[in-house]
Amino acid sequence: MFPAGAEASIASQDLIIVNKKTNKLAYFTSGKLVKEFRVATGKSPELTPEGTFEIVNKIKNRPYYKEKIPGGDPRNPLGDRWIGLNVNGTMGTTYAIHGNSNKNSIGKYVSAGCIRMYNDEIHWLFEQVPLHTMAIVTTSSLSFETIAQNHGYAVGVQSFDGKLVVNGKEAQLKQDLIMADNRIFIPLRACFELLGGTVEWNAGTQTVTVYMGNRKITHKALSGKAVVNGKTVNITASRFQGNSLMLPLRNMSEISGYSVVWDGASNTVNLTTGK
Repeated sequence: MFPAGAEASIASQDLIIVNKKTNKLAYFTSGKLVKEFRVATGKSPELTPEGTFEIVNKIKNRPYYKEKIPGGDPRNPLGDRWIGLNVNGTMGTTYAIHGNSNKNSIGKYVSAGCIRMYNDEIHWLFEQVPLHTMAIVTTSSLSFETIAQNHGYAVGVQSFDGKLVVNGKEAQLKQDLIMADNRIFIPLRACFELLGGTVEWNAGTQTVTVYMGNRKITHKALSGKAVVNGKTVNITASRFQGNSLMLPLRNMSEISGYSVVWDGASNTVNLTTGK
């Protein structure tokens, strides 16, 4: 595990991502991207805050207090569904994902800060998304899946149900290995500590440093490179699973110096001290 300075981790089944660059909203559940929607966001970038925010209330027919328009009134710019976000302690009273009174505004940068959806689409989302789901609001050129993964949400991830054997003895790790994108990933800290290494995490630079025997290994989280005793090694990019940084098993040999052999017949990963 890494301290809170690591990328925010999303461990729940559900996740919402709003990308202001494309004015689209994505809804994930059980590791799958279920639906994408067009949305409207702030007239200027700073009006719709960016970050990871908890859904703290869900309200039907919320009045528009500013102009004293009743809830459910067709003139109500909030529409008839409100999914409140706890942005900077506002507890869902100020910022929300909500409906609209002008469908032509969807897809544009027109709001005072909230995230607008088509009314029929927020009706669907309102029924699906549970309270306490996290919503990521960002401006990004990355795919929704990559944004989710970079925040620790498990997209298309399964636990690896095989065995890990180190120098002939079955080993138990504090975190499970996972299968993602048809690759096995291993928890960096747990693995290197099992092998006798010391692991240091720099939250400011999102960089991990491992000291193991005569090896010094540095790696920036989510990157496709590691530096071993000053030499750069290209690897499959690491990923977060919750708060754990996961390394691709296929690259453990050149990083750690251990021999890595996968035995498909017995579903076993064998790590053996290099010579």
